[in-house]
Amino acid sequence: MSNYLDAVIVEHNPSQKNIDRAVIWLHGLGASGNDFEPVVPQLGLANDMAVRFIFPHAPKRPVTVNGGMVMPAWYDILEMSLERKVDLAQIETSSQQIHDLICREIERGVKPEHIVIAGFSQGGAVAYHVALGYPERLAGLMTLSTYLATDDHIDYSTANKELPILIEHGTHDPVVPVILGQQAQQLLSDKGYDVEYNTYPMAHQVCMPQIQNIGKWLNEVLA
Repeated sequence: MSNYLDAVIVEHNPSQKNIDRAVIWLHGLGASGNDFEPVVPQLGLANDMAVRFIFPHAPKRPVTVNGGMVMPAWYDILEMSLERKVDLAQIETSSQQIHDLICREIERGVKPEHIVIAGFSQGGAVAYHVALGYPERLAGLMTLSTYLATDDHIDYSTANKELPILIEHGTHDPVVPVILGQQAQQLLSDKGYDVEYNTYPMAHQVCMPQIQNIGKWLNEVLA
């Protein structure tokens, strides 16, 4: 029996049919699974769609760039250079915990091709690692205000070569510079992935036009 990460669960199911779609959405550094819970009703998801949103809470650990302060974190960030030196072993561990959540959804009757992996900031770096290496076809990958930290360490899965990828970033982001979103988009496009890349005039956050676009994209990839 896996020790699953604690998570906030929100079900969008106006038609009250069996849940057959899932979105696993990872929060940023120092936040919690409650962070994106309020977004679900604003997405404008189709009424005939039954979707379970899983917002896991990251474990608490010391974070080097924050003076070793203990906080919810998917991995330790060792330096804040553009290269973003990170603790790879902790990314692998967090990825395995997300794999466990995917397995649990599959056991509940959700097919892998109906599961979206999403993440904001630090959670997005883990989302990249999980989805791009996942051995079965997923529905999509959504990364917000983040960076691709583990390109050299991902065993890119042939099953997800056609994976729809949504990358979104704020042009005024002081935490994760927008160039890092552009780099990820370029890298994945060069590898032949289907990437939609959007920017918004905002900082390290989400905004309403973006939330509406995310809802539109989810309606497409989960249809």
